[in-house]
Amino acid sequence: MSNTSRRLKEYFEDKNILILGFGKEGRSSYEFIRRVLPNKPLAIADMKDIELSDDNVRLITGEDYLSCLARFDLVLKSPGIPFKGVKIPDGTEITCQTDLFLRFSDFTAVGITGTKGKTTTSTLIYSMLKEAGFDACLIGNIGVPVFEDIDISDSAVAVIELSSHQLQFTRTSPHIAVLTNIYEEHLDHYDGGFEGYVNAKLNIVRNQTEKDYFIYNPDQNLEEYISLDSVKSKKIPCPSVSDEEFLNNLTKGNPHLKGRHNLHDAMMAAKAVRCLGVGNDAIKRAVDNFAGIEHRMEYVGTFDDVEYYNDCIATIPKAVLSAVEALGNVGSLIIGGLDRGLDYTDFADELIKSGIDNIICLPDTGYSIGKLMESKGATSRIIYAKDMEDAVRHAKDFTPKGKAALLSPAAASYNLYKGFEEKGRHYKKLVLEICAKN
Repeated sequence: MSNTSRRLKEYFEDKNILILGFGKEGRSSYEFIRRVLPNKPLAIADMKDIELSDDNVRLITGEDYLSCLARFDLVLKSPGIPFKGVKIPDGTEITCQTDLFLRFSDFTAVGITGTKGKTTTSTLIYSMLKEAGFDACLIGNIGVPVFEDIDISDSAVAVIELSSHQLQFTRTSPHIAVLTNIYEEHLDHYDGGFEGYVNAKLNIVRNQTEKDYFIYNPDQNLEEYISLDSVKSKKIPCPSVSDEEFLNNLTKGNPHLKGRHNLHDAMMAAKAVRCLGVGNDAIKRAVDNFAGIEHRMEYVGTFDDVEYYNDCIATIPKAVLSAVEALGNVGSLIIGGLDRGLDYTDFADELIKSGIDNIICLPDTGYSIGKLMESKGATSRIIYAKDMEDAVRHAKDFTPKGKAALLSPAAASYNLYKGFEEKGRHYKKLVLEICAKN
């Protein structure tokens, strides 16, 4: 048992524990506790029914599952459960795997958060460290619960992708904190809307010390939410001229790192690993070998002289416009998903100026954006698709030869899919079934 596991075991032993949410992270928390405390009484709460055979577990399910919080000393909250409007009872500690992982471990942690770019940045950091010979793991919001690597060596480097949901109740900051950017997203999850979302993100840096590093985008007005003078760590703005010249030459040769936004991610990754002594040779090898991220400007194929791209991870307007700019030849753009209260007025203006031939609109937000564009005199063909199959058929029929068809929703996918991964894979499947046929 590692030092981290031993400390967590001691911390859990005398606590009345509730595991809140029983998806991937909740199951991981349960399995870890059972490994170190096989017979400890536990409770698990979720809106959905839970199938589990364990005489020492009490199950709490149904619409009212959040009403039980006051009965517990410690609540291990899963990231996907929104706490907007939830009153935290006195005497109840709300925590999560990320908080406990950082709080009770001795290894070096590099934490990456931001509205967009965190997966690319995290993956590049991990690859750069491996190229330099570091013992490293890549965990967190990238799809691997942090408890899965709880027993890594104290000499290792943990590269942790962090969502705002994971950071909301995290009280320990990583040794190196990277904040790629902040734009409007997840407004339905936080009290205070955008400000609540930003405050959750900034927990990545609030508890750093003078020995730590904070890498951030100086073009964003963070001072509106946190005084940089109050940040104790060494502050490293990104980009810088030297990094831009060096990495611009590298990323140009990699088709998976097209566009200004990907260059910025690569620069942030380089700054992070340089804090650990990684040199340019390892950085170059990692950039050269970068194979892209599924659902982020992912090339699907070229059929009948039309390139198809899956950018389903783009759930906000800024990310969509970055992809459109990077590709430079978008003939059809498929947009639309769950309405989370974002203001799409400026986005509609930008799409009108883009000159994209076809805007293919999916429910729900795609319809409202399409109508907004029409009301502003859009010259693009506005097409209202009933579902993804309909959208792909329209892309096949109307995208000009020599141009690209891009799925980049500018919205979450939960209205019709389990998440952007399912939506993106459905799109790719339909492209291969419909567009690959002569």
